[in-house]
Amino acid sequence: MFGLFKTPPFHDSLLGEFSRSRGHWRGAIALDGTSNVPLVLSGTRAGPDEHAIVMARSLTSAFASWRPTIEAELFEHFSPYAEALAAGQLPVPAEQFPSINTPSQVWPHVSLVFASVTPLDGELTFEVGYTTAWDIEHMLGARFQTSKFIELCGSVVPP
Repeated sequence: MFGLFKTPPFHDSLLGEFSRSRGHWRGAIALDGTSNVPLVLSGTRAGPDEHAIVMARSLTSAFASWRPTIEAELFEHFSPYAEALAAGQLPVPAEQFPSINTPSQVWPHVSLVFASVTPLDGELTFEVGYTTAWDIEHMLGARFQTSKFIELCGSVVPP
């Protein structure tokens, strides 16, 4: 009886299958060498937003151009933690604190958790979410609109 109200899955020839859950369409994407990254798209019960699908299809190729910006922003986020630890202002972590001296060195110390194409301030926005080895309390979200970097949000929740 409860299956009667269930929204049927949506299939995209490039992105694969999506199911509707908690108000969004959910699937997966291979991104930055990580397969099965959860991908969330906005839309209605009838299906994902057409523009969100188009944007999601471009995500893999767009990500390559975003990578330098993301690593610079992650490094900028890391620096105050390293400085505070060196100054004795943070407790010594249980695990070894990462040694990162340049932006390109952040990648072994972050994990890609999700990607989404959802509205932010009325405009469809790409967001890629990361956990980091230096900030275990927050998930960070790198946000882009029309391939232009907006911000690295310091505390996001996957949609």
